[in-house]
Amino acid sequence: MALSHNMTLQLIADAVTEGAEATVAPPEILSFLAKLRMLDGVPFNNLVPDTELLPNESIRFFYLDRAWTDALVQGALSVATTNTIERGQLERFYPQIEGEVDDAERRYRAPGGEPLLRGTAGVVTGFLLRSAAVAGWPGLHVRAYKDEPGPNDTDIHPESHPSRIKLLRLERLSPAVLLAMFDGIPKVLHIEEPRQGIQFGVNLKTSARGRTTATVPARNVQNGNYVDKNGAEPKDPTQAQQIPVRFRPGAAGVLDLSNTARAFASANTTNMSAGPGDPVDGAEFALQMIRFPFRQVFAQDAGTTATQNDAFKPTVAKVAERYTQVLKQKLGEI
Repeated sequence: MALSHNMTLQLIADAVTEGAEATVAPPEILSFLAKLRMLDGVPFNNLVPDTELLPNESIRFFYLDRAWTDALVQGALSVATTNTIERGQLERFYPQIEGEVDDAERRYRAPGGEPLLRGTAGVVTGFLLRSAAVAGWPGLHVRAYKDEPGPNDTDIHPESHPSRIKLLRLERLSPAVLLAMFDGIPKVLHIEEPRQGIQFGVNLKTSARGRTTATVPARNVQNGNYVDKNGAEPKDPTQAQQIPVRFRPGAAGVLDLSNTARAFASANTTNMSAGPGDPVDGAEFALQMIRFPFRQVFAQDAGTTATQNDAFKPTVAKVAERYTQVLKQKLGEI
């Protein structure tokens, strides 16, 4: 239901008289203004003026301009002011409303079992991701950290952990475009496939001559841990022994199960069963083929805070330069 400005001012006045804990603005208005702050309802062409600035399989990091979102909120509040008295009333209440919107902004997304943010709004950063991965895995996990979460980026901390940066908004704007916004400047960002179900896969590598080969990292079937050529368990899974995976001749992408099983069994560090009377067990084969969800890691360069911030933020000059190139290209095609 749309409210006239006079009704809005009356609601504000009523809220002031309800008690010290009452907000100046009604909850419905605060919720609406918080959504504006989080760019909810803002047309996509106001976020990305040209599709060439967000091409397929790309990610763009950004800072949220607080002056721009404050102007958006002020515009929404003043849309029905018709005279000097109404504008004066709005100006009187705006400082309190601004603080309340800061608090409501943190309640836009309420993660289950995690504490809500409170206090004055800080620096908001985020990214736009346009990729087939967004469409293929609608439930992508996004985690931002102030510091390195652990060795080899293998650890996962909850949002209540001191090293985590709160996720203010995570939403698919279209089947292939994902928007994420954070309450701070990440040093490390993880984007990961959903941790549900079981998936198998191989590591592909293409040589300079164009020949593609496939391997899987070796596991000890007795405990499931990765092992290197000497049978030791490496700290980094990428240092595990790579076992070749065979494919059927003339059938690209179709596994040759028999030859692949022999390759698994011949790796003496896997402890797999082998031999004519002791064939490879199906569970052992599956253990070698199983793959954990893929995680893409974005990290700042080492250095001062200023260097890290500049690394995360695309400068206006670079955006303007790229947009100029796009316009010139489009004009040349006409």
